[in-house]
Amino acid sequence: MLKLLTARFWETVARLILRNKIAILITVILYTIFFSMQWKHMRFTYTEANLLPDEHEVNITYNNFLEIFGEEGNLIVLGVKDSTLFNVEKLNAWNQLSEDFKAFDEVETVVSIKDLQKLVKNNKEEKFDLEPFIKDSITSIEEIDKLQKDLFEKYPFYDNFLFNKETRTIRTAIYLKKDIVNTPVRKDFVIYTLKDKIDAFETKTSLDVRISGMPYIRTLNSQNIVDEISLFIGAALAVTSFIFFLFFRSFRATFISLIVVCIGVMWTFGIIGLLNYEITVLTALIPPLIIVIGIPNCIFLINKYQHEVRLHGNKVKSLQRVITKVGNATLMTNVTTASGFATFILTESQLLKEFGIVASLSILAIFILCLLIIPILYTFLPYPKPRHLEHLNKRWINGFVDWMERMVKHKKITIYVTALVLLIASLLGINKIIISGSLIEDMPKNTEFFNDIRFFESEFNGIMPLEIMVNTKRKKGVMKLATIKRMNRLEEFIDETPELSRPISVVSLVKYAKQAYTNGNPKYYQLPTSQENLFISSYVKKSSTDVDLLKNFVDSTGQYARITTFMKDIGTDKMERIEEDLQHEIDKIFPKERYEVTMTGKALVFQKGTKYLVRNLVISLSLAIFLISIFMAYMFRSARMIVVSLVPNLLPLLVTAGLMGYLGVPIKPSTILVFSIAFGISVDDTIHFLAKYRQELQANHWKIRKSVYAALRETGVSMFYTSIVLFFGFSVFTISSFGGTVALGGLVSATLLFAMLSNLLLLPSLLLSLERSIANKAVLKEPSINIIPEDDNDKTIEEID
Repeated sequence: MLKLLTARFWETVARLILRNKIAILITVILYTIFFSMQWKHMRFTYTEANLLPDEHEVNITYNNFLEIFGEEGNLIVLGVKDSTLFNVEKLNAWNQLSEDFKAFDEVETVVSIKDLQKLVKNNKEEKFDLEPFIKDSITSIEEIDKLQKDLFEKYPFYDNFLFNKETRTIRTAIYLKKDIVNTPVRKDFVIYTLKDKIDAFETKTSLDVRISGMPYIRTLNSQNIVDEISLFIGAALAVTSFIFFLFFRSFRATFISLIVVCIGVMWTFGIIGLLNYEITVLTALIPPLIIVIGIPNCIFLINKYQHEVRLHGNKVKSLQRVITKVGNATLMTNVTTASGFATFILTESQLLKEFGIVASLSILAIFILCLLIIPILYTFLPYPKPRHLEHLNKRWINGFVDWMERMVKHKKITIYVTALVLLIASLLGINKIIISGSLIEDMPKNTEFFNDIRFFESEFNGIMPLEIMVNTKRKKGVMKLATIKRMNRLEEFIDETPELSRPISVVSLVKYAKQAYTNGNPKYYQLPTSQENLFISSYVKKSSTDVDLLKNFVDSTGQYARITTFMKDIGTDKMERIEEDLQHEIDKIFPKERYEVTMTGKALVFQKGTKYLVRNLVISLSLAIFLISIFMAYMFRSARMIVVSLVPNLLPLLVTAGLMGYLGVPIKPSTILVFSIAFGISVDDTIHFLAKYRQELQANHWKIRKSVYAALRETGVSMFYTSIVLFFGFSVFTISSFGGTVALGGLVSATLLFAMLSNLLLLPSLLLSLERSIANKAVLKEPSINIIPEDDNDKTIEEID
């Protein structure tokens, strides 16, 4: 009954499409205009991807920190490592550059060498005064020599903050206003104002200025994502259309396919805008993905049309059969592909949810566009010329099919042994997989800003902020000497950790105050004794509030303090070890009944997010397998067939995971997507093959071998065509400058290639080997959905009416 209803449904769909051509085309155009109007609502991301759900403990801790101390990622640093900087003209120019930035509305404050202050003891008034190292400007080389001696030898308070005394590297700190850090204003300031002024300065002085800091890195990284969208779309269109033309040898067919996928891309951008989502490193992949996935739909539909035209020459009948016969199969395969992406919706990560929603909706949209546009356009076009149909009889394709058939007939043991060896090797490789939670690992390695990151890592031990927040549980508890001493012990431990930079906190100011109290003797840059602290405190209380050089490191109540250090770009394993060591030291130093000490910061949040996503990988992949198994059960009504169909699709995933282990490709946010995407796409071939196999069984009176070989011959060509398009289509992503995107493209391509061979060799071999237990009427029942309709319905649209 359901089979009959399905057949009638597709007959109705075919009639509606072919009888309402103009109305449908106008509707598609209107929807395309509507979606193009939504592009203005697209937003480009101005923050790092938060991979954790909002209610996650790590996010709650980080947000609490932001509430107390404000946005942490507002620092841009400029650096110069050049001995020629220390002359009158260039040093004055460097200081003037820093002064110029203070005039911009986007800047909260600038700290350069000229802004450094000496903390000086005023014995007469028993307070501390601030005296600048440079009063107005440098006038002689002698002043520069004195400045270097003061900075590099007498005032350790500033060491590793604005200079490195070992390498003589100088830097300037530009703090942006916290309320513009995550807005488009930041982008305009960095790309135009900051870069223009630095370029002009470099031209004038011949100094090489290095730029870094989270606002700068995030801006240029986001801009690279935007720039690559058009690159991917152009490359995907070029590659897939070229392969399409090689197969069909028809400019007409190629042009029609390009029209369809271009409209699909426009709809995808419209969906992103309509939902008011951001363009992230993941959603930027969807438009080219739609091209790669849409072209196989075009191949199936156009190939079927040309096959039917060659068979009987009736154009209306051919287009009707395109819709009724291929439409259902294409719907099922697109639904399974969309399901692979849709599983990300069920994760608690907002980033993955948005990716899953847009990708799954776009895949269904491209299916609808293919089904509507291709048959309608062909109604207006003349019959295909003989040369357009030549690809249906290509000898090399027939040779490939003959090779597959020989392998399945005579080399089943070879196929099984090869599969077993691959399985064992893959399981060994999986044990070598590592997890990466680095913020900058996927960033373009060949860019200037990435080289600058490495420069500051080398000179100042990193730029990724790691924050430690100390809650003393009482007002003004931070300035208690006991608290300061505990913080100092923790800072000494941080200073001994090679992957972390020298920490900055109120402890440094207390040490500086003692040095100033002892008339600037650098030997006394240390914590005061209890008695000294009483005298020093009285000096601090009488001093100007400007003396509080580190006011950002204690909250207004004096209850909370922060210790800021910067982390090198290290692997997740090292990061976890450092976190464990720090936590162990914190537990030792700070009694839990008196202090609450938490670690946070962008580097830590990202690392925790990666670990969270790995757990979600298992969930999303399991959901994809479960959902697709439900589809298979509903379509084929055979539990054994589900098991047999999953084997050739899970093996390529294991092979890919093994390759990741052997090649050292880590599990990270970008590569996590590989498995669900590849599984959702590769299972399409299985559905096509098994649907045709079941049909051949009925046509051949349950003769198993004959049915397997017939299904292999008929579906092998289409599976080969689509797999080649998908392979080269996903390979487009390897031209990316982002390491994660390159890995995604390469791994999905490899997985789909393995999946094609697995479905063409392993699947039919399993069917032949298990023929007695699988291929009989009791097990392989009449399907709930007739994916490939029988050939007995030859009515045209006119006859149906």
